[in-house]
Amino acid sequence: AQDVIRAAPRLTLSLGFREGFSSGWNEAHGRAANYIFANNLIQTNPRVGTSIFTVNRQKSLPQPRIGIAWEPFGDKTVIRAGFGLYNDLQDALGYRLDQNPPFNPTYAARLSVSQLPINPAGPYPGSPKLLPAGVQPDMKSPTLISYSMTLQREIAPNTAISIGYVGSHGYHELLGLDDNEPAPVVCPAAPCPANYPSNFPAPLAGSPVPAGSYYIPFGTPLANSALGPAWAWFSAGDSSYNALELDFNHRFTGGLALRGVYTWSKALDNGDSLNGTTAGNAPGLVSNPFNLRADWGPATYDVRNVGVVDGIYELPFGRGKRFLPGLGAMANAIASGWTINSILTIQSGFPFTPELSYNPSNNGDTKNPVRPFRNPNFSGPVILGRPTEWFDPHAFLPPPPGSGFYGDIGRDSQTGPGLATWDFSLLKQMPLRDRIALQFRAEFFNILNRANFNTPNLIVFTPSGVSPTAGAITSTSTTARQVQFALKLLW
Repeated sequence: AQDVIRAAPRLTLSLGFREGFSSGWNEAHGRAANYIFANNLIQTNPRVGTSIFTVNRQKSLPQPRIGIAWEPFGDKTVIRAGFGLYNDLQDALGYRLDQNPPFNPTYAARLSVSQLPINPAGPYPGSPKLLPAGVQPDMKSPTLISYSMTLQREIAPNTAISIGYVGSHGYHELLGLDDNEPAPVVCPAAPCPANYPSNFPAPLAGSPVPAGSYYIPFGTPLANSALGPAWAWFSAGDSSYNALELDFNHRFTGGLALRGVYTWSKALDNGDSLNGTTAGNAPGLVSNPFNLRADWGPATYDVRNVGVVDGIYELPFGRGKRFLPGLGAMANAIASGWTINSILTIQSGFPFTPELSYNPSNNGDTKNPVRPFRNPNFSGPVILGRPTEWFDPHAFLPPPPGSGFYGDIGRDSQTGPGLATWDFSLLKQMPLRDRIALQFRAEFFNILNRANFNTPNLIVFTPSGVSPTAGAITSTSTTARQVQFALKLLW
């Protein structure tokens, strides 16, 4: 339901309301397998039934909308504001459910080379354990509250500028996590009973662990030792976005249309990469399921500065134009009808998270990389800015094997390469008949042939020491200069 109300001659209200619902995620033949919990402990056998949910929390999803347009002075100034609440229906969860018993189980076991090859008929060496997958059985619908306010002013005929604020707050967003991790120890007060291992570099070696630190003592069993490490989606994520937006817009007049926009923003969350393949700049799972706040930081898609300038200009040559208006038919056919287009884009880089290629946290999970520690003895810039070594690996320290510590480097705490590209095109319109025209197009992408680099290699340490490719960049985010020509028939 929606309505537009003219509350006053210079005030318009747009009101709307949407009510949504879902019957949940169901399997037609009662073969939906999902793990459930009792006293916050994952159960050994999955629940099999028609629905993967024990509770359907999507039966009612009210979503209001409010919009305001106001001319406070009765002239060429307009203030616009909006508010809306949005939900994401969770009906595409098959990917996270396709590894569960009894239909498609996945096992893991520790083996030595001498135990290979494995006899498919069994028995299987290494005491293999099931690797649980699935989703939170009482999952909530991810929700986003969005709000904005913009002030627009016409400064000349066909020319306007605007300044605006855009923000949002998300909750119940999906996080990937291990819901069968060992219970970590939390240091209750300083000095903590545990010390950093003696092989830790000074000044941390032998010193008390800071109060509130999480670590897993060696040999701590998984929450349910009958199962292996898990990977599940839980609606436990939060996010925030705040942005200042500037817009200069010169509408088409005198053959010219020009627009420039700039956004200064900050996006924060505690996880947005549900799988290792969804983002190449951060791990796919939260670092510590018992302390989601430790993952609060820049979102993987956070780009602080973005500026775009685009323009279209009809060249003023030929009959009826400013220059060469007296050309003959042949000369006018060559000189007239040309248009140039240009798009210039400049933006800062995406954040990234330094990682280890192994997991020394004693949580038994080899799928989720662990972050390193800050090196207290390091001085100098962390970001070097070289394609061969974007960051200095000496700024970090690996947690000692078996220490059970989570690294203290913040998620997405470093910034990768920015981007700048200029696309340009030249068009020639050639009328053939009244309603038929031939258009020639010459298009140049990344005309300056600038190398825009991708995120660097995130792996700082391997079990043998500093990775030789730490911080190295091996690909670009845009192509090299590309030129293409085309003919287009319009009718």
